[in-house]
Amino acid sequence: MPNSTCACSDALGRCDRCDLLLDFPSLHLASVVKGRTGLVLEVESCDPVAGCPGCGVIAAGHGRVMVEVIDAPWAGRPVRIRWRKRRWICHEGICEVVSFVEQDPEVCAPRGLLSTRAIRWAIGQLRREGATIQGLARQLGTTWNTVWSQVRPLLIEAANDPSRFEGVQVLGVDEHIWHHRDPRRRGPKELTGMVDLTRGPHPTARLLDLVPGRSGKAYRDWLDKRGETFRRKVEIATLDPFQGYKNAIDDQLEDATCVLDAFHIVKLGGAAVDDVRRRIQQETLGHRGRKGDPLYGIRHILRAGRERLTPRQQTRLASAFAAHPDHVAVEVAYHCSQDLRDVFHQPTPARGRQLAERLIASLPSCPIPEITRLGKTLHRWRTAFLAYFDTDGASNGGTEAVNGIIELGRRTARGFRNFEHYRLRMLLITGGLDASPHTQL
Repeated sequence: MPNSTCACSDALGRCDRCDLLLDFPSLHLASVVKGRTGLVLEVESCDPVAGCPGCGVIAAGHGRVMVEVIDAPWAGRPVRIRWRKRRWICHEGICEVVSFVEQDPEVCAPRGLLSTRAIRWAIGQLRREGATIQGLARQLGTTWNTVWSQVRPLLIEAANDPSRFEGVQVLGVDEHIWHHRDPRRRGPKELTGMVDLTRGPHPTARLLDLVPGRSGKAYRDWLDKRGETFRRKVEIATLDPFQGYKNAIDDQLEDATCVLDAFHIVKLGGAAVDDVRRRIQQETLGHRGRKGDPLYGIRHILRAGRERLTPRQQTRLASAFAAHPDHVAVEVAYHCSQDLRDVFHQPTPARGRQLAERLIASLPSCPIPEITRLGKTLHRWRTAFLAYFDTDGASNGGTEAVNGIIELGRRTARGFRNFEHYRLRMLLITGGLDASPHTQL
């Protein structure tokens, strides 16, 4: 058809194969109306004949039915498709189908309210743009229930696809708080999240699943549900220093190497320094830290790496340590914490492992009780701690990054009340459904 006879040329100044129907080659654009609320497209199918879905006999035409479908926004404006569907009658006497209306799954699902293009657009906005369901409903000119009822079945189908669990070699686990209401009304506050940390197939870490509860049983049941094939392929399992997850790994992932997360090891050292500082503060001054107190003034400097300190900060640190004889305990704890941090900044893994073994052997005998407790913790986790140097620096950092995306998604949506909705949304925004072959995603 020449461009001069295009149905949308008067309204939009575009040719008959404009962007409005590029995704729907089976439809013909009859007219375009620019209304106050957006564009209204009147379309009809190009196929003049159809076979009966019951018997396959060519059916006879019996008029048309006008069906309105919500399409993806075009040029920032809502779009409605008025589809003049053909109605057919089957004259075959033994056929149970008397009449039927034409359907095109590439345009819209039977009885669907959104077009396939609108659903793809909505899922893309949720996945990459941090949009909310209410915001998408506003842009589409419809309601929250309409959008979610069309998007949710596709997310469920993708979440139930077993192919997205393939190729997992490095598995991370972390706890997550998803609400702060009464657990008796909304269920457990804590969730256990499993994350694929495998390098190569996917550019970033991706969430595999969220299950209620923060316990070794929750993690063990999830691993058991994945099957023997999945568990056998997992080579490295990273975790925080939580014994419940460690027991689940030992039980279900016997051939995997358990690695204690480096970030949490450094965090344990920093927490020990803070405990020593607070105790000495109380013993020397009899109160909590206040403005002007030497130890209170360096509380933030104690958390920084010593190689990053400016000369002024180093002077403040030395002055605070020299302000009272009992402050030597804080100084010793600080240097022990920095030595623990330096374990992960050595030029070679062998040097880092050597320093780590020396700390594991020496810290439990320290006269400072907080450092003694830290040393006992590291000794108890010795194998998982030293495994960091045998696995090319495997850590739970990707899991923490995914947890941050989840927190952002929850704040954007201003909370969730339904766990299944929460799980699907978090799987979508964290890439957990990207490995599914579904074209909608």
